[in-house]
Amino acid sequence: MHTVSKIFIHAGKERSIERKHPWVFSGAISKNEGSLQEGDVVQVCNHKGEHLGYGHCQNGTIAVRMLSFDNQFPDSDFFTLRIQSAWNLRDAIGLANNLSTSIFRLVHGEGDFLPGLIIDYYDGNCIIQCHSIGMYCDLDKIKNALIKVVGQKLKSIYQKSSSTLPKEFTAYHGDGFIHGETTVPVVASENANKFYVDWITGQKTGFFIDQRENRNLLGRFSKNKKILNTFCYSGGFSVYALQNGAQLVHSVDSSSKAIQLTDANIQLGNFAVEKHKSFVADTMDFIKDLKEEYDIIILDPPAFAKHRGAKHNAIQGYKRLNAAAIRQIKKGGIIFTFSCSQLIDKELFTNTIISAGIEAKRSVRILEQLHQPADHPINANHPEGEYLKGLVIQID
Repeated sequence: MHTVSKIFIHAGKERSIERKHPWVFSGAISKNEGSLQEGDVVQVCNHKGEHLGYGHCQNGTIAVRMLSFDNQFPDSDFFTLRIQSAWNLRDAIGLANNLSTSIFRLVHGEGDFLPGLIIDYYDGNCIIQCHSIGMYCDLDKIKNALIKVVGQKLKSIYQKSSSTLPKEFTAYHGDGFIHGETTVPVVASENANKFYVDWITGQKTGFFIDQRENRNLLGRFSKNKKILNTFCYSGGFSVYALQNGAQLVHSVDSSSKAIQLTDANIQLGNFAVEKHKSFVADTMDFIKDLKEEYDIIILDPPAFAKHRGAKHNAIQGYKRLNAAAIRQIKKGGIIFTFSCSQLIDKELFTNTIISAGIEAKRSVRILEQLHQPADHPINANHPEGEYLKGLVIQID
């Protein structure tokens, strides 16, 4: 057994750890033994001193993110095994060696038993985001594991954690390539649709991978339709709609930079100029005064609730947004509506949309219930990992 600092759990509080929930909350800890620094690997023990596993310690309500629940120490071999397992899953679901798709999430935190670590894959380039200082401290192990697992497909590894770690920490640790180098943006494909991806200046790791299957579903609804794509960012839904024969697509985002990226992706797809128009505008303002009678409206806003204190306001925000769209869309029209707020669960989101329909005084039918794709797996012992939910609704 490796020599590391220890923490001890109050009697009765170890049950969630025994059920393999990956978070240890500060209130569950009775004492620690040894000198603890944020990001250290710690041994977690019950009140009798019996070994429960290893994890990264951190300052905050979540005091430890569990990495293993046995005697497996998180060394280089551990990271290689976990990342190999993640790669094997993406291969099994048809992503890792797919000629028409070179964009996928390779590691999804708790869903791949590596809490605090996100790795997105863009045509051989791996973009790492650490959501814990512990994972950042293990970057060399992660890098070496990627080199082994991805092999000849690997072009570069870029570390981008300045927006996901405390500012007082990232002030001394900048983003950048830690293996190889690639000129960005790169052109990568998703279901044969091509997109520019810029992980250096773009949001998140450069693309919202989690909507891949929902974009594909929209494509099946799109032929000969007039479509409004709000909060469009890089225009993913717009590209799929045009690729599948939409009559007209309008893309809206409050960010001029996002609209420039959308326009670039539309040009990349060689779509007819007259079939697409983009607008720099606030979505709520735009929806209140629609100039077209749209068949389909997409509502994919950023997270409205990033902490518990914002939950009530978030629900009201989703209700106002959806009520406005429901009022405006044509009879028989369809709305794709989403929430990526982890604190808003499926039932609450559905009830909010139902309330929006009642407020708008229109009848709503639910056609599809949407969620995150298989490369964003949910650890069965960590239901909090289910964050993306959506509905396809028809309005009479």
